[in-house]
Amino acid sequence: MNSNTPDIPEHGGDVIFSVNGTSSDLEELSNGSLDYSNLLASLRKRTIVSDEVVEPGTLNVLSAKYESLDYDTCENHLLLDEERKKGTRCLIKKNLQRWLVFLLIGVCTALIACAIDISIEQLSEIKYATLSKCVDKFIVEGKLYIPYFMYVCFNIVPVFIGASLVAFVEPIAAGSGIPQVKCYLNGVKVPQVVRIKTLVVKSVGVVLSVVGGLAGGKEGPMIHSGAVVAAGISQGKSTTFNVDFSIFKHFREDHEKRDFVSGGAAAGVSAAFGAPVGGVLFSLEEGTSFWNQSLTWRTFFASVISTFTLNVVLSTYHGVPGNLNYPGLLNLGQFEKFSYQIYELPFFILLGSFGGLLGALWNFLNYKLSVWRIRYIRNKWLKVTEACLIAAITATAGFLMMFLIDDCKPLGQDPTKFPTQMYCGDGEYNVLASIWFQTPEASVRSLFHDPPNTHNALSLSVFVVVYFLLSCATFGLACSIGLFIPTLLTGAAWGRLVAVGLLQLFPNATALVHPGKYALIGAAAQLGGVVRMTISLTVIIMETTGNISFALPLILTLIAAKWTGDFFNEGIYDTHIQLNGVPLLPWEPPPFVHNVYASEVMSHPVVTLRTIDKVGHIVELLHLTTYNGFPVVDPPVRDEHGRPTYGRLRGLILRSQLIVILQRRLFNETCDSWENVSSSIFRDEYPRYPTIDEVFISNEDKMYTVDLRPFMNPSPYSVLHSTSLSRMFRLFRALGLRHLPIVNDSNEVVGMVTRKDLARYRVCRHQGKMYVDELLISKEL
Repeated sequence: MNSNTPDIPEHGGDVIFSVNGTSSDLEELSNGSLDYSNLLASLRKRTIVSDEVVEPGTLNVLSAKYESLDYDTCENHLLLDEERKKGTRCLIKKNLQRWLVFLLIGVCTALIACAIDISIEQLSEIKYATLSKCVDKFIVEGKLYIPYFMYVCFNIVPVFIGASLVAFVEPIAAGSGIPQVKCYLNGVKVPQVVRIKTLVVKSVGVVLSVVGGLAGGKEGPMIHSGAVVAAGISQGKSTTFNVDFSIFKHFREDHEKRDFVSGGAAAGVSAAFGAPVGGVLFSLEEGTSFWNQSLTWRTFFASVISTFTLNVVLSTYHGVPGNLNYPGLLNLGQFEKFSYQIYELPFFILLGSFGGLLGALWNFLNYKLSVWRIRYIRNKWLKVTEACLIAAITATAGFLMMFLIDDCKPLGQDPTKFPTQMYCGDGEYNVLASIWFQTPEASVRSLFHDPPNTHNALSLSVFVVVYFLLSCATFGLACSIGLFIPTLLTGAAWGRLVAVGLLQLFPNATALVHPGKYALIGAAAQLGGVVRMTISLTVIIMETTGNISFALPLILTLIAAKWTGDFFNEGIYDTHIQLNGVPLLPWEPPPFVHNVYASEVMSHPVVTLRTIDKVGHIVELLHLTTYNGFPVVDPPVRDEHGRPTYGRLRGLILRSQLIVILQRRLFNETCDSWENVSSSIFRDEYPRYPTIDEVFISNEDKMYTVDLRPFMNPSPYSVLHSTSLSRMFRLFRALGLRHLPIVNDSNEVVGMVTRKDLARYRVCRHQGKMYVDELLISKEL
């Protein structure tokens, strides 16, 4: 990287001739006789876009397939005329509609969560009640293989259906969906991420995955489901079903939709954990990249409505209407007021660091496994087969633990739903069977609230190792399933194991060493070590457990887990985002890049359009390029040496706008037949604009001209070629830009910077070292 500002590229007659197009060129374009090779050859593609085959699983490559969302409002003349006509009544109506949309988001997200929860509960009861009876029946007859094969079948069948839905119907519905929602809110257009089909597959898939016994939970996918609900309701139409309700038309823009998706993600967290404040903080800390005060209020409103609706429905379903004891899907029960001494705080920090180490190991193993899947598990049937294999392994591991480990306790001591006797004596039940023959959420609750001496050290140790590996292998399957619950369960198990060890060392400290307290600390440490969240996770755990007095130990534990884990690798969501090559822009610009200037980062020369341009020229440019934004410039003039100069910047127009203009034939020669030309013509086609191949333009139309000035953004953000990368980064990050024209001292366009040009400068932190890596942009990823 040069320390001095490099020179602006020289004006080349052939380059400007091809890019901007003279009148003679336009005639040749419309006649179809111009050789486009010069036009394409003159365009320097994205700085280091490569056609080379990239080794799957690499973290230092960005994918060229991802485009950005248009979060920056196009303030063209049509929009400004529309805004000038609005009065106070229109503004109040729009504001009330916003609150109504957030109300509907909270209600609908909660209803979907209720449907998922009730379905899982009903199916799980049938499954585990049948298994418990069969084990006790056939163990007497010496035919234990029968309930084992039943267990395997009960796991494989629902997982097969769920994995098939994901693999063949909607692959984006795999996993928790949190990384995809995070990318969308950052400004990256992730295909299919907020479609109705994705919501259906996600909701049905998570029920089947949890009922299938996979080491996962339903809480993570609820965040994605809430985001899809928000995106659908806020638009007042469904492109999937081709239905337009003609409502909420003013919200059919990327930046408006983004705010609603933020509220939907928060409502999903609130429905999952019964944590309205935690939902808002999660959306702020982990999800949303753009935030304001009014959005905070509306998001909190949606979260509270979501929690209240779910509470009402579930309490009615459980036969206690109005009791409101079911604030979220993850009901961990009310904790007693734990007491802790100040000298325990360093030990909690130590446990947090241990959780960070285990979390870093979990992330490393999952990353290696994900790379292996990317390289070898590409066929859809292979993905389904892998999911079924993991389901069978999960059943086998659970059954072997029940069979081999003798851990019996008297009945009545543990509120287990399906006590299984196995090889235990009369009046006793198998503790490990009670953990496996219930949903993971119920197992977490058991580890938090079981009385002391319920679990022995051997069973806890084996369970921690087995479930740690199973949860690591499960995350990344072609199934809709999250990682919150299995991570909490693993952490709760080793936290309770720590309490067992402390009681062995200090038998008289029973009042202080409560197993539930250390299970809670272990669960927080493990989850913090995997996902690397701090404040939102603290509040979520406090709201879920109802124990606010434990705030300080929790925050210290989570900070220690995050710092320890960050020393070795990234959080699991960031790792998967990097695996997919998504050009995500972090909160802060990378350090050490103040000597990198716009002229080094930009793509140049730029494909530009003139304020009044030929239809044929526009059509051919759209056919020949994939760019989504074009600077509009004055016709280039010649300097004193007779060389053409760069065009002076007049505005910026998007590909989607050009296609709508062509589709509606808004040409200068046809202005007498224009009808209802306003900014709504672009909203009507949102979000799925037609492609240029879907627009018919006759040879006669190609001879017409288009005046772009009413449709373009006449005041786009632009910077000088000497602007530093850090300053451009802050502009992109704060304003949600998609295109940033680079101009010279005469305000002539000399280059263009997009998200990928900035995202390829990434900060890498490893074992205390920090450096900036310049990534490759590949078409193959």
